[in-house]
Amino acid sequence: MAVERVGWPRARLGSMVPHMKTTVEIADDLMRQAKLVAGAEQTTLRALIEEGLRWALGQRRRRGGFKLRRASVRGRGLQPGVAEGEWSALRDQIYKGRGT
Repeated sequence: MAVERVGWPRARLGSMVPHMKTTVEIADDLMRQAKLVAGAEQTTLRALIEEGLRWALGQRRRRGGFKLRRASVRGRGLQPGVAEGEWSALRDQIYKGRGT
Protein backbone atom coordinates (compact mmCIF):
# COMPACT_ATOMS: atom_id res chain seq x y z
CA MET A 1 0.00 0.00 0.00
CA ALA A 2 1.55 3.29 -1.11
CA VAL A 3 1.28 6.36 1.08
CA GLU A 4 1.32 9.74 -0.60
CA ARG A 5 2.48 12.68 1.47
CA VAL A 6 0.68 15.80 0.45
CA GLY A 7 2.58 19.05 0.67
CA TRP A 8 6.10 17.56 0.87
CA PRO A 9 8.37 17.89 -2.18
CA ARG A 10 9.58 14.39 -3.03
CA ALA A 11 13.21 15.49 -3.45
CA ARG A 12 13.37 16.84 0.11
CA LEU A 13 11.57 13.99 1.94
CA GLY A 14 14.70 11.97 2.67
CA SER A 15 16.71 14.91 3.95
CA MET A 16 14.17 16.35 6.38
CA VAL A 17 13.62 15.25 9.93
CA PRO A 18 9.94 14.36 10.29
CA HIS A 19 8.01 16.37 12.84
CA MET A 20 4.60 15.72 14.29
CA LYS A 21 2.31 18.47 15.45
CA THR A 22 0.23 17.66 18.49
CA THR A 23 -1.65 19.40 21.24
CA VAL A 24 -0.67 18.82 24.85
CA GLU A 25 -2.32 20.31 27.91
CA ILE A 26 0.27 21.70 30.29
CA ALA A 27 -0.46 23.22 33.68
CA ASP A 28 -0.50 27.03 33.56
CA ASP A 29 2.22 27.49 36.20
CA LEU A 30 4.50 24.98 34.46
CA MET A 31 3.99 26.72 31.10
CA ARG A 32 4.80 30.11 32.67
CA GLN A 33 8.01 28.72 34.16
CA ALA A 34 8.97 27.05 30.87
CA LYS A 35 8.46 30.28 28.94
CA LEU A 36 10.62 32.17 31.44
CA VAL A 37 13.42 29.60 31.18
CA ALA A 38 13.22 29.50 27.38
CA GLY A 39 13.44 33.30 27.26
CA ALA A 40 16.32 33.46 29.73
CA GLU A 41 18.25 30.81 27.80
CA GLN A 42 17.39 32.38 24.44
CA THR A 43 15.87 29.18 23.12
CA THR A 44 12.43 28.19 21.96
CA LEU A 45 9.72 26.65 24.04
CA ARG A 46 9.69 23.75 21.59
CA ALA A 47 13.44 23.13 22.09
CA LEU A 48 13.02 23.24 25.87
CA ILE A 49 10.11 20.78 25.78
CA GLU A 50 12.00 18.42 23.44
CA GLU A 51 15.05 18.55 25.72
CA GLY A 52 12.94 17.71 28.77
CA LEU A 53 11.13 14.89 27.01
CA ARG A 54 14.40 13.37 25.76
CA TRP A 55 15.83 13.58 29.29
CA ALA A 56 12.75 11.94 30.84
CA LEU A 57 12.74 9.11 28.29
CA GLY A 58 16.47 8.56 28.83
CA GLN A 59 15.95 8.30 32.59
CA ARG A 60 13.32 5.60 32.09
CA ARG A 61 15.64 3.60 29.81
CA ARG A 62 18.48 3.79 32.36
CA ARG A 63 16.20 2.72 35.19
CA GLY A 64 15.91 -0.78 33.73
CA GLY A 65 13.37 -3.36 34.68
CA PHE A 66 12.35 -4.79 37.99
CA LYS A 67 14.99 -6.95 39.65
CA LEU A 68 13.93 -9.39 42.34
CA ARG A 69 16.31 -9.36 45.24
CA ARG A 70 17.91 -12.62 46.35
CA ALA A 71 15.90 -13.86 49.31
CA SER A 72 17.17 -17.40 49.79
CA VAL A 73 17.97 -18.72 53.26
CA ARG A 74 20.46 -21.19 54.57
CA GLY A 75 19.15 -24.67 54.99
CA ARG A 76 19.28 -28.19 53.71
CA GLY A 77 16.60 -27.98 51.05
CA LEU A 78 13.28 -29.78 51.26
CA GLN A 79 12.24 -31.45 54.47
CA PRO A 80 12.06 -35.25 54.52
CA GLY A 81 8.74 -36.47 53.13
CA VAL A 82 8.18 -33.46 50.87
CA ALA A 83 8.86 -34.02 47.19
CA GLU A 84 9.38 -31.01 44.89
CA GLY A 85 6.08 -29.97 43.35
CA GLU A 86 3.98 -31.99 45.79
CA TRP A 87 1.89 -29.13 47.18
CA SER A 88 -0.38 -31.17 49.41
CA ALA A 89 2.58 -32.57 51.37
CA LEU A 90 4.14 -29.11 51.59
CA ARG A 91 0.86 -27.58 52.83
CA ASP A 92 0.52 -30.33 55.44
CA GLN A 93 4.06 -29.64 56.66
CA ILE A 94 3.40 -25.87 56.91
CA TYR A 95 0.21 -26.29 58.95
CA LYS A 96 1.45 -29.23 61.05
CA GLY A 97 0.49 -28.62 64.71
CA ARG A 98 -1.54 -25.46 63.91
CA GLY A 99 -5.11 -26.69 64.11
CA THR A 100 -6.93 -28.33 61.23
